[in-house]
Amino acid sequence: MNMWSKLLTAIRGGAYEAGQAAVDSQALRILDQEIRDAHDELSRSKDGLAEIIANQKLAEEKASSLDARIVEYTQYAKDAIAKDDDALALEVAEKLADLESQREVELDSAASYKASADDLREAIRGAEANIKRVKQQADTVKATESVQKAQAIIAERHSGTDSRLRTATESLERIKERQAMSSARMKASKEIAHENRDVSLEQKLEKAGIKPGASRANEILERLKKS
Repeated sequence: MNMWSKLLTAIRGGAYEAGQAAVDSQALRILDQEIRDAHDELSRSKDGLAEIIANQKLAEEKASSLDARIVEYTQYAKDAIAKDDDALALEVAEKLADLESQREVELDSAASYKASADDLREAIRGAEANIKRVKQQADTVKATESVQKAQAIIAERHSGTDSRLRTATESLERIKERQAMSSARMKASKEIAHENRDVSLEQKLEKAGIKPGASRANEILERLKKS
């Protein structure tokens, strides 16, 4: 059981390493997509802010409209009281109570929308600052990646150049060695030809009796015997 557990752990470790390698190989692409996703989310937040502000303004406009009606019905109530029409004045007062209640609701809504808008504005400013910072860092990372790739290519080419130079140097040495051998052979051939020419000349001189050879030695030996 312990062996199977270790085997499964090893398989999971291998899968994690393979997944991590895939992520690393696509790191810049993933980073760009994450930045785009953040931009999209920021755009949706701005749309939401616009909607909240619109609702705030609408609630404020409703509250202002209710204020005007409250002023209007307050005057109606005063007129009814001036005419000693208490029943009508009470009915107008009930209308005023309803209008004031509606105004309070709209004012509360407007205040709530304003608070939400203020919070969202702050969040958007923070998100924009973070996105800007991440983009700047991403540009730096991309520039570094480009430089490192260029350096790797140059290093690889330099390595290939060194290898080719070593091969060329070896070929050059083999050519020099072959040429030296050919030169030595030609020199040896000339020396052998010269030696053969000297031997031939000696033979010709001896034959012509111009240069004494072995026969002269025989003559000396005969002379010594006779003395």
